[in-house]
Amino acid sequence: MRLISKYLIIFLFIFLCFSLSSYGFERYNRVTKYDSYFKKNSKHFFGPAFDWRYFKSQAIAESNLNSNVKSHVGAKGIMQIMPKTFAEIKYKNPSIKGTARQPKWNIAAGIYYDRSIWKLFKAKRPFKDKLGFMFGAYNAGKGNIFKTQKVAEKAGLNPNKWASVEKKLNKVTGKHSKETIGYVDKIHKIKGVLR
Repeated sequence: MRLISKYLIIFLFIFLCFSLSSYGFERYNRVTKYDSYFKKNSKHFFGPAFDWRYFKSQAIAESNLNSNVKSHVGAKGIMQIMPKTFAEIKYKNPSIKGTARQPKWNIAAGIYYDRSIWKLFKAKRPFKDKLGFMFGAYNAGKGNIFKTQKVAEKAGLNPNKWASVEKKLNKVTGKHSKETIGYVDKIHKIKGVLR
């Protein structure tokens, strides 16, 4: 009986934590002032069938949709883009203008950058795994994800599964691996709440 009540308490705790965090993200359904930018750029860079809410979820995970945020390492705006990366994106795609602080251009640059990452991972894998690779590389850097794939493969894991990368990312990025794994999970959790 004690064992059952112990598991019941654990289950209720997990359920409440998920419900409360979902409730916290629910408010972003009412924040729609940037939705047109997410929709337009998602359609432009990923096609009309791609759900733009993935990128809104990413922006919520990055900045809580705050265009004035600047990270401790210098990333700016809603999509938290490094100044050097923003300049490189503008060079490669002249249709992106303005500054990293302007939501319209920051969102366009972030989704464009997501697309450039998306195209790098060509191996066949489930859609959710491909999202994991894209968002993981956005957070940890493309090179770190490629290195982790090699480590996973040497360990006998499928290097094209996000779960394999999660298991071995700490071998490449150390304690920062928890941040990247949490970031990808958070995006999926937020996306599950957005409608």
